Order: sequence, then C-alpha cells, then structure tokens
Amino acid sequence: MLNLERLRTLDALARHGSVSGAADGLHVTTSAVSQQMAKLEREVGQPLLAKNGRGVRLTDAGQLLADHAARILSQVEVAQADVEAQRGCAVGELRIGAFPTGMRGLLPGTLTALSAAHPGLRLLAREQEPAESMAAVVRGDLDLALAIDWHNKRMPVPTELARAHLLDDACDIAVPVGHPLADRARVSLGEFAADEWISWNEGQFCHEWLVHTLRGLGVEPCIRHIAEEHHTQLAFVEAGLGVCVTPRLGRGPVPPGVRLLPVSDTVRRHVYVVWRADADRRPSIRAAVDALREVAAAH
Repeated sequence: MLNLERLRTLDALARHGSVSGAADGLHVTTSAVSQQMAKLEREVGQPLLAKNGRGVRLTDAGQLLADHAARILSQVEVAQADVEAQRGCAVGELRIGAFPTGMRGLLPGTLTALSAAHPGLRLLAREQEPAESMAAVVRGDLDLALAIDWHNKRMPVPTELARAHLLDDACDIAVPVGHPLADRARVSLGEFAADEWISWNEGQFCHEWLVHTLRGLGVEPCIRHIAEEHHTQLAFVEAGLGVCVTPRLGRGPVPPGVRLLPVSDTVRRHVYVVWRADADRRPSIRAAVDALREVAAAH
C-alpha cells in the first residue's frame, strides 16, 4: 500500500518543482525528501524522478502518481475537516500568512484571542506578500492567508480558495512638513504629478496599483525610491525625498516631520482572508476567521 507521507512528498515536489522547494514547503531537509522519494520508487517499482540539469523532473510515471497524490491529499483534507467538525473542537496546528501591515495590525489581537479561546490550537504566523501566501494556501503550506486588493485593481483569487472580507482600509498621502500641500485638509492623487514617489518593490501588487492608478489620472509617476516597509517609506518622506501612499492599518507612529493628507479620491485597500474551500468545515478555520472579523471590526 502506498505511504501517505511519501505521496505528500511527491505532491510537494510536483508543486514546488525542486527538491529544495519541496523541503522548504514540508519544513524538512532535502535529504529527508530524497529518502522519501527513494522509498516511494521502491514501492511502485519504477523511477519517479529523472535528472534535469542540476535539478530533477518527474518522469511520466512520477507525474501520473503526483496527479493521483494531489486528489488523495485533497480528499484527506476533506476527511480531516469532517472529523474535526464532528468533534467540534479547534485543535492541532494552524498556519497563517499575512502581508506586513496586516501582520502588525490584525494578527497580534487575533492570535491572542484564539490562544485564550482554544488552548489546544498551535498557531504559527508567517509574514508574506499576498500572492505568495495565497499560493502557499493552495499548495497546503499555509492554512489561512491575509490578502489585499484595491478599489480599482483586484487581485485574482484561485478558484480552490474561499474568502471572507475583513475591512476596507483607507489610505493617506504622506508628505514632508514643508510640502506646498502640507496644510491642506484633503488632496487628490492627481495633484502630485510633479512629485517624486517612494513606492513598494517593483513587481509587488501595491507597486503595480500605484503606477496603474496614477497613469489612469494622466500622471506618469516618477518613482525615485523603493522601500518594502512603510516605516522606511515615511522616514524617506520626512527627509524630503518624496511622497508616498500610506495605509492606516498597522501604521504605527508617524515621524514628526511628516504630514498625512486624506485623499478625496476613493483610495482604499480591501483586506480579506482566504483558505482552502475543501477545509471549510474545520473548526480551527472557522474560529480563526471569526476572530479575525472581530479584531477587524474593532479596528
């Protein structure tokens, strides 16, 4: 009979495309992955992996078995959810991924409430960008992920995932105190056509949103500086190096040399949580979603 953990290893190899990626996803060593695959090959009596340059690829037999493994593991997920639902207790391990401001603004209160209400639940949190964390939920490396999109640019959600809206997060424009618009009660994004911008990393969803939005207003943005953390962006603003969009969720203290200006345009992030639809009945998932909603409502 085929061993479930070895099928899980094969599934991880198929999803990640490399031994090292599978090892990271399974939180084991590359040696452990290789050993499991060697045992699985002995079980089925034929090669499942072939060398491909410095890496490996699945053989035809390996791909065939990996397709079966994905369906088997999905059914195991459903079985686990049904058993937990029948038991009615939120127990076991729950792995949550979150983007930085969601991690800071929502997860401390959520994890504290879950730990108090469900002492049998082991909680693990990981900071990741939304696209990465949603992919990790699809792969089964995470159970839940906090994600965002914007009022005028939606992020595609894989069909395997269920989602729940948590809150709409308003954003402001951060400018130095000496900026010509610093004393305004409200501004429009189009008024910053001549300004230099501080943005997120190129390729990130929020960076793409900023460029897309400004171009939609007829402004070709001059993005001079790139910084991952909002606190770093605000430090650059205080130094007079540009302006930036700053969400309110998880913002923290604002440097004294920065002014925050509300935007008359509808500049909002939609914050939501996603999980695998086949795990929908797990009490731990439902408990986490409820706790996130309560913390988000308070925010």
